[in-house]
Amino acid sequence: MPLEIVTVPCRTDNYAYLLHEASNGATALIDAPEAAPIEAELAARGWGLEAIWITHHHDDHIAGVDALRGAFGARVLGAAADAHRLPPLDATLEDGSAFTFAGHEVQVMDVSGHTIGHIAFYVPDAGAAFTADSLMACGCGRVFEGTMPQMWGSLSRLAALPRETLICSGHEYTAANARFALTIEPQNAALISRNEAIIAARAAGQPTVPSPLALELETNPFLRANLPEMKAGLGLPEASDAEAFAEIRRRKDAF
Repeated sequence: MPLEIVTVPCRTDNYAYLLHEASNGATALIDAPEAAPIEAELAARGWGLEAIWITHHHDDHIAGVDALRGAFGARVLGAAADAHRLPPLDATLEDGSAFTFAGHEVQVMDVSGHTIGHIAFYVPDAGAAFTADSLMACGCGRVFEGTMPQMWGSLSRLAALPRETLICSGHEYTAANARFALTIEPQNAALISRNEAIIAARAAGQPTVPSPLALELETNPFLRANLPEMKAGLGLPEASDAEAFAEIRRRKDAF
């Protein structure tokens, strides 16, 4: 039976994700912005919580960890490189390592840039990557701690995953991201169509995540920085891929 992914809205605009294996009832949580909505979702479904996987140290991704660990006895996993500023970890993870959850492989990817030590979790059997504030729906996270080339490298690694991969990102920023993307590629037909779908989804109170990687490759300007037509549109035809990415990120920061 395929793994089930449940998107849980938290705080003002955060998302947590539950990953559930129906055959044995095991459930993992990816990030814990706050405890109450996650506890409510678990209770509504009659699920326990075996594990909490943390992507990075920002409070809006870890604030609920201690309460949920106390309530369910869940094991907490996070990056060794970030352990000094995460809640106490039961297991530390390294880039390129893998572990097993309910019989399914989980691959750990360092996606530093937004923060140093930010990791993503790729679960091939679920066809999903939990990317938090690295690759986001129609955008990417601000580069707070890393460098622009480092962030571009992280996004490039995620872009190389299978195109059908669901990108499970950490915030409902998609409408603003799409508005910005249209300033970069106003003639992108796929982006225009996506923007219309985003507006409709939000008007109906529906989340805009997860999103397929294929759609991100067609519409997310941060993944398209390597394209000659993107560089030409930026007025940087001779720029490196990382330089073009940095220019797009600078424009978004000022948007």
